[in-house]
Parts: sequence; C-alpha cells; structure tokens
Amino acid sequence: MPEDSGNHNKGFVRRFLDLPPDSVPKTVFVAVSLCLVASMIVSAAAVALRPVQEINKLRDKQINILQVAGRYDPQANVTEAFSVFEPHVLELETGEFSEAFDPATFDDRAAADDPATSVALEDDPASIGRKSKFVTVYLLRNDDGSLDKVILPIHGYGLWSTLYGFIALEEDGNDIYGLQFYSHAETPGLGAEVDNPRWKALWRGKKLADDGGELLITVAKTAPPEGDEYHVDALAGATLTSRGVDNLVRFWMGENGYAPFLAKLKAGEI
Repeated sequence: MPEDSGNHNKGFVRRFLDLPPDSVPKTVFVAVSLCLVASMIVSAAAVALRPVQEINKLRDKQINILQVAGRYDPQANVTEAFSVFEPHVLELETGEFSEAFDPATFDDRAAADDPATSVALEDDPASIGRKSKFVTVYLLRNDDGSLDKVILPIHGYGLWSTLYGFIALEEDGNDIYGLQFYSHAETPGLGAEVDNPRWKALWRGKKLADDGGELLITVAKTAPPEGDEYHVDALAGATLTSRGVDNLVRFWMGENGYAPFLAKLKAGEI
C-alpha cells in the first residue's frame, strides 16, 4: 500500500490542518479570514457610531452658525446658545418661508440632489450643478423681538472642492457681519486660508449692494470703482479659490439665490 494512502481517507478539514503553516492554502485562508473579520468589525463600529457622528455633525454646524453670528462662547453649552436662533425653511424663488418642511430635520444637501426639490442650473457661476428650491436660514432676534441678524447657507466650487459655509447679514439685509466655511478641501496654506481669522475679519462691515440695489460685492486683488466698502482682498497665491468665493457669494446674493428674500428683509417684512 502506498505511504500516502492514509491521507486520502482523511476529511478535507483534517488534510487542510495537516498542511505546513507556510503553505499557500493556509496563507490565503488566514489572509481572507483576517480581512473578513476586520471588515465586520469596521462595519459594526460604523453602524454603532453613526448616532454619535450625527450628533457631532449637528453640533459642528451649530458652532459655525454661532461663530459667524458672533455668538460663540467656548465655555457655554452649544445647544443652549444655539436655541436663540430661529430656523426657517426658505423657498428661494418666492423669498417666503415654507411650511412644507420641518426646519429641524430638513437636509439642504439632500434636497439639492433630489430632482423633486431642486433644479439643474444652466447659468452656474458657483459650479454647483443643481440648486435646491429650499434652504434652511436662521434668524437671530434682539430681546425686544426685532431682527438682529440673518444667517444664510452658501456653497460653491473653489479650486479642489465645494466650499460649504454661512454668511451673516445685519437686519438691513445688505451689511455683512461675517462669513466662514465649515467644509472644504482647498490647498493648505493657500486656498485653505479662507479659514484664517484675519481674512474672515475682512468681511465684517462690507456691503452687498449699493443704494440702487446693484450687487457690487467682490473678492479681488483691487477694489471696484464703486469703493472699498464692496471689496474683500483676494487670498494671496490662491487665485482660483478666491475667484470661487467671489462667484459663490455673488451667485447666492443675486437673483438666482437670496435676492427675493433680501428684498423682503430690506423692506422690513421679515
């Protein structure tokens, strides 16, 4: 009888276990098993941490709104501090608040991707592709109920990425209180200088339009003929990012963006 005849009488598992540790089948089996176990652990962790991620995402958004409105205190409770803001879902075309959506759960980004709640843009200087018909805006009122500031979401393409942020306007709908971005992937040290506090401070006190309503705000190396009050210096060495910010601000503050709402704001109808 041949020496290895006994191996043929063994089951598959027994024969596999008898293989040398460095054999090809065992090496492949161990590698595949490790990948499967690791993927299961990662998937389980992602599912388990999703609620925490959503809470952190909401908190980060609230902090950015507090910051752009000049109301952020690192020592204060973010949820309590944010409770003074009034969220409203705004219909861009009419400039009216919509009752069709709950502002606490309305997702602006998802709405922009949904054909039922968005439109494809032919004239698209901000390079966003589609524009949601509805956005969530935030009102901040004084103790007497009068309007103090309004915070509007804005976004548009820079050099490498879409920049998402907020612009805060005074109650007149024309004077800028602040602007900042909370999500982008621009070049560190160049386009990413949109996060530099010194550059963000340049926006405060600038005006969107002249007394006749002509939109004049620009981000450029030199001020427009109309004057410095409509001008924010471009970022050094980041021409395309600066141009992107200029395009997106002018788009959202113009007729295709918040113009109908800003007209009501200036008329004191909000």
